[in-house]
Amino acid sequence: MKLLTYTLKGNNEPRLGFIHNNQIIDMEDFGEISNFPLPDKMLDLIDMGMEIVEELNDMVAETEPAFFKEIAYEMDEVTFLAPIPKPRKNIIGIGLNYTEHVAESARTLDTTGKLPQKPIIFSKPPTTVTATNTNVLKNNKLTQQLDWECELAVVIGKKGKYVPKTEAMDYVFGYTVINDISARDCRREGQWIVSKGQDTFAPMGPILVTKDEIENPHNLNLSLKVNGVEKQNSNTKYMLFNINDLIEDLSTVFTIEPGDIIATGTPAGVGAGRSPQEWLYDGDVIEATVEGIGTIVNTVKEI
Repeated sequence: MKLLTYTLKGNNEPRLGFIHNNQIIDMEDFGEISNFPLPDKMLDLIDMGMEIVEELNDMVAETEPAFFKEIAYEMDEVTFLAPIPKPRKNIIGIGLNYTEHVAESARTLDTTGKLPQKPIIFSKPPTTVTATNTNVLKNNKLTQQLDWECELAVVIGKKGKYVPKTEAMDYVFGYTVINDISARDCRREGQWIVSKGQDTFAPMGPILVTKDEIENPHNLNLSLKVNGVEKQNSNTKYMLFNINDLIEDLSTVFTIEPGDIIATGTPAGVGAGRSPQEWLYDGDVIEATVEGIGTIVNTVKEI
């Protein structure tokens, strides 16, 4: 299922919906016509349990097309918000999770170049989240080295502790796209949260695709363009630690819970790794794409 959080033009109230026949169907309204109460927020839907997706798919298949007309909107009638506009907890970020990115980071940043033996974990506060077609804010008092990182993000669907990697996919609800915006000159003695955690530094979306729609999350193309010029182009099969590995490791450190978001790392091609280095400036347009999910587009705004 392709899920989204949206607003209608002229109305700022966030709504939960899904895409059906290239239209937006309001989730709460769909519940009313189906006599099955459904929420108007993504996190509330995830809290209903993993089984809700199969039930929804069955309900959609059994609903007469005429019923959808009353609760459907055209794509241009809505504004896409981040699928989870305000996560309950920090986004979990994974650093140096692609071999070539490890090498390029060693050339220009304070990393060793050695392949990590365990996942490198950092976090991004909920206030980093912004939607597609919004501004990424570059605070010139903090950074002159704003960079991009296209990533596949995993959304957790149920609570788990000490999850073995063989069962890890049972805990995945779905996937979205994150651009892990990074201020390279804000790293502090190896700590990344100032570099990664500034407001608007986690563009997310445009939708959340449930896991049943993605045949193999470990074989998805991902790419990024700046002002129409391709900067990153790779595939999730090149992750050092795949999703199963990450869930096993993270759930050993702390309990994973429904709605948790894991940004699984970025491939080579970031601005810091280029020669000469490239940075983002006022007016630059960034497009981050993951196969099967879509593209998020953001514009840099200097403040």
